[in-house]
Amino acid sequence: MEKFSVTLPLTGEYLTTVRLTTGGLCSLVGFDVDFAEDFKVCVTESLLILKRNGYTSATIDYTIGEALGCTVTGQERAGEQENSVEDEISRALLSALLGDVDFDLDENGEVRGIRFEG
Repeated sequence: MEKFSVTLPLTGEYLTTVRLTTGGLCSLVGFDVDFAEDFKVCVTESLLILKRNGYTSATIDYTIGEALGCTVTGQERAGEQENSVEDEISRALLSALLGDVDFDLDENGEVRGIRFEG
């Protein structure tokens, strides 16, 4: 099993880089085009959830083996929180696309990390 990690600021210009990186890793483990697109959407939505929860940066840890695992964790919390219906939509989308998604919550019940596998 191999691991690959990247830490990035949660600003728009880095999301394209994350999508390209995720797509390459999906190709490496043999995902078909449709599932790779779903997986890229899940990584992007996870980052957006963290951004809306006040994080200004995040770490993405990929685990590459028979499957591709992904853990997205908020790193710096300094931004303003946006409690919105968009989080619920993002959570529903993650569950619909991948099924089993684990949300790591802090002591206040707010998301600080998201884990899924494809």
